[in-house]
Amino acid sequence: MVQVEKGRVATLFLNDPERRNPLSPKMVEGLLAALEELEADEGVRALVLTGRGQAFSAGADLAFLERVTEMGAEENYRHSLSLMALFRRLYTYPKPTVAAVNGPAVAGGAGLALACDLVVMEEEARMGFTEVRIGFVAALVSVLLTRAVGEKVAKDLLLTGRLVGAEEAKALGLVNRTAPKGEALKAAQALAEEVAENAPTSLRLTKELLAALPGMGLEEGFRLAALANAWVRETGDLKEGIRAFFEKRKPRF
Repeated sequence: MVQVEKGRVATLFLNDPERRNPLSPKMVEGLLAALEELEADEGVRALVLTGRGQAFSAGADLAFLERVTEMGAEENYRHSLSLMALFRRLYTYPKPTVAAVNGPAVAGGAGLALACDLVVMEEEARMGFTEVRIGFVAALVSVLLTRAVGEKVAKDLLLTGRLVGAEEAKALGLVNRTAPKGEALKAAQALAEEVAENAPTSLRLTKELLAALPGMGLEEGFRLAALANAWVRETGDLKEGIRAFFEKRKPRF
C-alpha cells in the first residue's frame, strides 16, 4: 500500500491507485511504519508524500465506510485513534515533510496533505473537506485545518463541503505552491531538497516551536523561544554554520 524511494529526500507513494489511494487501515499502518523507518535513517533529510495514479487520496476507504455504522463503539474508536496517530505523527515529524498533491485530495486525504509542513498542488487538482455531504464530521481534520487557515475559512470549507482548486487553495493558505499538471512531485522534491540544505537541528527545533506556540500565551511562548534560542547555541550545527560563514563556504551539516 505504501512504496518508499529512499534518498536524501525520501518519497512515500500512497500505492492504491485503482481505489484513488484511500486511507484504509492497511494504508495508515503502512504510512506509520514507513515514517518510523525513515526517521531512524540518518541519510534521509526530508520526505515527500504523494499518490500513485490520478489522485493524491480520496479520503475514506469506501469498503470500510460501508460498514462503519454497523461497527461497535470500541472498534470505531480504535480506527479513529489510528487516524489520529497518523496525522499527529506526520504533523510533529522531526524531519521536514512536503506533500505533492497530484490529484484530488478529499476529506482525510486533504487532512493528510495539511499534516505535512509544506504542500505543492497541481493546478488541475482539487481539495476539499466533504464529510458533511454524507453525514460525517471532519473531526480530526478540523484540528489541522483551523491551525492552517483560521476559524472563518475553516467554517467555510467544513460547512459547505466544497472543493477548491489550486489557486484558491493557495490564496486560503491550504497550500504553499502550485505546479503545472504532472509537475507536483518534481516541484515538491525540489522544494524538499532546498529545505534539506539547512541545518537538521534548526529544522527540527523550528518545527517543535511552530507546533507548540499556537496553544501558548504570549509570555509562555516567549519563554519557550528563549530556551530554544539558548539551547541551539550549543549545537554542532550552529558551530559549523558560523565557521562556514566566516570561511565563506557552504556549511557541511
